Parts: sequence; structure tokens; C-alpha cells
Amino acid sequence: MKLLKLFGMVVFCGLLSPTQGSLSGLSCAISPKAIQQVMSDAIIHDGLLQKHLQGLVLPNIMSDGGLLTTPTIVTGLHLERSHMPTLSIALLPGIGLQLIINIRLDLRADSLIGLLSEVIFISLDVTITTNIKCTNFELGAVQVVVDDCFCIFGAAKIKLLSGLLSLSVHDLVLNHLTATLPGLLCPVLDIVLKIVNIQLMSTVDVVLPLGMKGTVHYRLAGSPLTSDSSLLMDLESTVQQVGGTIIPHDSYASALPPLVDGLLVDSMMVICMRQNFLNSMLALMLQISPHTFPCTPEAFSGANQLRDSITALYPTGCTSCPAAGPLSIRIECVGNPLLLLEPNKATVELSVLLQVFIKRPNGPIINLLLLKADLNLNVRLSISRSSLMLTFSLGRIALLLESSDVGITDISNLKPQFFKLLAETYMPLLNAAVVAGLPLPNLFKIPLIRLQVQILKGLLVIVS
Repeated sequence: MKLLKLFGMVVFCGLLSPTQGSLSGLSCAISPKAIQQVMSDAIIHDGLLQKHLQGLVLPNIMSDGGLLTTPTIVTGLHLERSHMPTLSIALLPGIGLQLIINIRLDLRADSLIGLLSEVIFISLDVTITTNIKCTNFELGAVQVVVDDCFCIFGAAKIKLLSGLLSLSVHDLVLNHLTATLPGLLCPVLDIVLKIVNIQLMSTVDVVLPLGMKGTVHYRLAGSPLTSDSSLLMDLESTVQQVGGTIIPHDSYASALPPLVDGLLVDSMMVICMRQNFLNSMLALMLQISPHTFPCTPEAFSGANQLRDSITALYPTGCTSCPAAGPLSIRIECVGNPLLLLEPNKATVELSVLLQVFIKRPNGPIINLLLLKADLNLNVRLSISRSSLMLTFSLGRIALLLESSDVGITDISNLKPQFFKLLAETYMPLLNAAVVAGLPLPNLFKIPLIRLQVQILKGLLVIVS
């Protein structure tokens, strides 16, 4: 079963059709269970439907009677109370959603039956069914169309204050309600669903901060789609640094077979983030200023050993080589970091320049060593505070000698000291740079809880 689900994730992450010109770095599949919960919260638990049903007034009922019946007039027919509704949804693959709401309505009116004036009470069960479609996608927004709305009436209780009600009056009132209520309830539901659409679409069109470095803008890259098992959305993801420069990434969605049935049976939502999109955020977050510090034990534990090792590498007879003294070290990142996602593994490749130098008072800088270090970082991924959290640890390094003002040519024995130097001085800087995490949109306000993070080739999959 786990293998089936894993395959389903791979299929899903490329399911949506390519959106030309959209940097669609994030896609999601929302389960029917989650959609039903979201719709129920918005329409029922927040009181939206009940609020818009308040003040519902129906036309008067008038019957002149006949030879065998008495005249009947019902006026002021209005909704007195709507009981807590229940809601369910069904997916309509390729079309949208079918929404079903069951509600009991208590109505009240003044009645004149023959010569008797009384208050009439009506309790009626109604099932409202409608289809919801998303159309007219433009600039990250869609228009919600509500159609095929109809009402099915269930149990009905109609009584007078005295309790005496003829069958003919009962049928007259019920026929009037079944003829007029759909024309009143369906427009109310249409208004409610348009409000809900605005609320939900606001969660898929958001600009979130990337620490202090910039922002990421999530918005729909195309109209949502429905499959047999989920609602699918592809999100355009634009990374922009402070000042307006966009960090490019090539993360276009590609079409793949339908989502494997059952992937979301026990889950609320699956989020898929593409490697290139994550790289664009990481490139911005890891823009670290060059770091210069003295080569002392207070800076890192291997300072004295590094200083002695470098001094021992001076060429024999070098008259210009400085005596052992205070050294300084400068670390500067070169190029962009590269995040690599492989099955169950995430690493970052990063290059830095390491400069070991002496600056004499009122004298020139002497570069003892200028090295290029290629770092391979292990990455631990987790979700916290609606953000993807990254923690780096130094895996391995490769050193390349760029130059030396004192003629050092062999640095093979310095690797352990520089590994310790980078682990103790530079890794804390990298981890501090990403401490805020990479922000995720709060899609449809579905909480990110009980999460599973799966790392696939080129893809990060989050299951909630």
C-alpha cells in the first residue's frame, strides 16, 4: 500500500496540464473529505447560510375557496428558524463539485381559514442540491458558477395554534411552498457560494515573506480541476527579492496519467513542491554577506592547529613568508546553492571562497591561502508554523587551491582543519539564514497537521 501511495504522489505531481508562462512550482490535491470540511466550516459553522436565510419572506397564499371549501388566506409567511444544516459534497470529474445541503426550516404566518384567524406553523425538511463549476480563469482568479440547483422536500408538518387543520389546507400550503421555495433558496445559496469562493480564493493568492530577503507570491496558474478522487490545483510561484528582482526558476507542470485512486483516502491534502522552485527560494534566503573573523580559539576550536599547519607549509628558505602571527579568515559564498532531491534524501551543493590572510599595520594584505571549497550539505526537512523548515549539516568538502602569496602549493593536509572551521563558523550562519523557513500557503485554510514529508527525485511531497 505504501508503494502504491508513493507512486500516486509521483503521478499527481505532474498531473496538471502545462501552463505556459507560469512558474508553477507548487501543486496540490485536496481530498473530498477536506473539501467537505472546508465547505461545511464556511457555509454552516460560520453561520453564513443561516445569516443569508434570515428575513426570508414568501408570497402570500390565497384561495377563494369553492362550493365545498372555505376561503384560505395566509399572509406574512416568513422564516422563523433554520435548524443546523448538514452538508455533503460529491466530485464531478472534469466538471466540478456537487453540493448537497439538508436543512429543516421553521416558518410562521398569519392565516384566515374561513372565518377563523389563527397563527399557522410550518416545519419542512429541504434538500438543496447544486453543481459548482469554476470558469473564466484570469490572473489567478476563477469565477464560480452555480447551476442545476433544485430542491427536494421531505417531511412536512403544518399546524394551527388550535391544532385543527384540514387536509385541503395542508395540501394547499405545501404545494405553495414546493412551488416558491426553490426560487428563493437557490439564489441565497448562489450568494453564499460566491462569498465562500472569495474567501477560499484569497488563500491561493497570497504574498508571503521570505525572511527579510524578499517574498514568494502564490496564485492559481489555471482553473482548478476535479478527478475521481480529488480537487487539483496548480499554483504559480514567483520568488522576488527586495527591490523587485525576480529569482527565475523553470518549474512548469507536465501532464501525467490520473492520480492513483485511494491516495487521499486517509489524508486531507497532498502538496507537491518542485526542486527548481525550492532552489529559487533557497538562492534568495542564502544570500549571506562575506564573513571575516580572526583565526583564534574563540572563533573556532581548531584555530591554533590551522595556524601551525599553514606555517609549516611555507616553502623552505622563503624570506618573504611572515612569521607566525594573527591570521584572519574570510568566507564568501560564490554562485547559487543547488538543492538536490533524491529518494529519501535532500542535499545542498554550495561553493565558498576561503581566504586566509595577514594584514600588517599600515601594510599590505598577505594572502597565505585563497581556496575554493565545494560543500555538500545534508538537509533535514520538516514542517513547522506553515513553513518548510531546513536544517543543514556539513557532509563533505572538496578544496581547491586558487592562489598563495607565500608559495604554498600542497593543501592536502588542511582538509580536516577547514572542515572543522566551516562546521563551526559557517554552518551556523547558513542555518540562521533559513531559520524562518520557506513559507507555504494556507490552502483553503486546511491545517497542516499530522504531516508526512516524502522526498522523491526532484520533488518534495507533503501529505496532511
